[in-house]
Amino acid sequence: MTEPIRWGILGASNFASEHMGPAIHMADNAELAALATSSPAKAAPFRAMQPRLRVHDSYDALLADPEIDAVYVPLPNHLHVEWTRKALEAGKHVLTEKPIAMRADEIDALIALRDKTGLLATEAYMIVHHPQWQRAREIVQSGELGTLTHVEGVFTYNNAEDTANVRNDPAKGGGGIPDIGVYTYGSTRWVTGQEPQEITHADLTFENGVDVIARVAARFDGFTAHFVNSMRLHPFQEMLFMGDAGWLRLTAPFNPIVFGEAKLEVRSNQGERMERFPSDWHYKTQVENFGKAIRVGADYPWSLEDARGTQAMIDAVFEKGGRG
Repeated sequence: MTEPIRWGILGASNFASEHMGPAIHMADNAELAALATSSPAKAAPFRAMQPRLRVHDSYDALLADPEIDAVYVPLPNHLHVEWTRKALEAGKHVLTEKPIAMRADEIDALIALRDKTGLLATEAYMIVHHPQWQRAREIVQSGELGTLTHVEGVFTYNNAEDTANVRNDPAKGGGGIPDIGVYTYGSTRWVTGQEPQEITHADLTFENGVDVIARVAARFDGFTAHFVNSMRLHPFQEMLFMGDAGWLRLTAPFNPIVFGEAKLEVRSNQGERMERFPSDWHYKTQVENFGKAIRVGADYPWSLEDARGTQAMIDAVFEKGGRG
């Protein structure tokens, strides 16, 4: 039996306390060992999960902790590159929230540092760890849908009243595309194995310097794609892959359990079926896969190069539609 990965978390964000902290605590090969925060109140929910938790009063102090193997970085977007780099320089494996950078070329230095240190560094792109997405990729690439012709992706929510939310703050890398465009764009790339050839349309609506509604069209090799992402529309999410011999639809592709049951609906010349995934939790699986990659060299399904591809697409969307 391999030793568990001892995790430290930089910052006591709500997302970390509600999702990734519990995922690390529940994962089979992980130990929630330390947290960096100067706020005892923010540390409380983490201590409730793990009473032996060590709490450091600074990020640097946690990175200097010799009993930490891996660091999870849930900080605001504009801090991701800096603290990913510092974690690697401190000799820690690192899992950083998406988007790991604000521009694609910023990821190049992280790739070089990852290769130099031999440590695992990647973006917390949790959906590729969910079996509904692994099945979607398998089905699309198997040819069951025939020739893929079009992809439709929608992911929306409304945080207009939450003015203090970092997603509404341009200084902290806010915006709907960095937050949820990564899912519609990245999942299309991951399932098809293709990169966009051209962003053909980008109609972006901005408020206070952040994109709040994005209607984007792209052309890939052999198929087109259309995406709607918004922080000002009622919550909805769906991905649809359409071919000349069938189609595949995911009805809770990004927040399964929270938004609804993960279901994969297929209608093709081979018939109709519904595949259900009622209890799979991709945050926990992500942590476990990260540990397997470190301890036994298992393949990890999302690399810095994968993250760079999605960020390059985001950069192209902003180039086409403007940055507000």
